[in-house]
Amino acid sequence: INAVAAARNSVPHRTSVRRTFFRWAAATALTLSALQENVTFFFGPSEVAEGKVPEGATFRIGGLVEVGSCHIREDGVTREFRITDGSNAVLVTYAGLLPSLFRDGQGVVALGQLDTGHSTFVAKEVLAKHDETYMPTEVVEAMKRAGTWKGDESVAEIEASGTSDPCKAKA
Repeated sequence: INAVAAARNSVPHRTSVRRTFFRWAAATALTLSALQENVTFFFGPSEVAEGKVPEGATFRIGGLVEVGSCHIREDGVTREFRITDGSNAVLVTYAGLLPSLFRDGQGVVALGQLDTGHSTFVAKEVLAKHDETYMPTEVVEAMKRAGTWKGDESVAEIEASGTSDPCKAKA
């Protein structure tokens, strides 16, 4: 009888194996959940226009600031402009100061969500390219998917069409 009891004590019980498995599964589920909440997807204006953005998703949108589209709303704080990939454009609103490098024809990436009517992207953050020769990778990829990327020609055209004084109040 003592030998049988000793054998039982040396072999893990099913309950402890199950407990270990469930602890591992719970830890994995929590980790995956946390990672999923921190993932931010990127979409171009054409993908937004095609309805490829999941309902209520926070995502990044990138493209070029459509020339002549930027202005300040009557509240004096909210900027409104359109981001285009050359095929489609999405109206963006942003309550705050835009980056100093922001201007018409500029490559930008914005983080936010579509409004409930899916007609306007409400940005929480707007980033502009950091020098004259850089184009954000996501913007280049969005333009390629839309069939409007022309390589270095695209950058030269954008720079030639840009203005230096964005979002003036419209008279």
